[in-house]
Amino acid sequence: MKAMTQVIRLLGLAVLAIGLTSCNPMESESESASMLVVERMQGTTVDEQISDYVQSDVIIQKAGEETGTIVADIGRATMSCRLLAPAPPLGSSGWNDVVVTRYVVSYTRVDGRNTPGVDVPYPFEGSLSTVFKVGYSQEIAFVIVREVAKAEPPLIGLHTGGAEGVLQVTAKVEFYGHDMANKSVKATGYIPIFFANYANE
Repeated sequence: MKAMTQVIRLLGLAVLAIGLTSCNPMESESESASMLVVERMQGTTVDEQISDYVQSDVIIQKAGEETGTIVADIGRATMSCRLLAPAPPLGSSGWNDVVVTRYVVSYTRVDGRNTPGVDVPYPFEGSLSTVFKVGYSQEIAFVIVREVAKAEPPLIGLHTGGAEGVLQVTAKVEFYGHDMANKSVKATGYIPIFFANYANE
């Protein structure tokens, strides 16, 4: 009888251990055993060099041109998919892979003036369709500043070099997806952006 009781207790502990590995503490609404990790966020300078920040030219107007051109800015995120448990009892499988389906970009200023369309550009959502396999890192590219944002306040005020001259914000990028068992996964990254009407050759 004692032996049977010990077996039942051991089975109960095993079930509890497996259950703990299926809860993702990084995303309160998720029960996935996988997590996304943002390893690095990058953008480009006005010289098109890869950097850990974004220099966003609000309007590209070269000498002799009467009108300028507005171009979206591209961000890059290096992310990886990992298991929450370092050594899960059953190991990993294809069910633990994660597909990222969308992202949300919002902007904040250090001075606390964060009204969208007045102090910072409006937040927006974009779509993605990228699979991250457990144990591997990869880079994805996405729009981090839309063209329409540069034609609206507060960025339109920078077209003539007026307003604040240079507007510095921090972009918060939230990536949403799910594992192959359709359990939600989320990761967040940050990158500074410097908006200005930079000189164009």
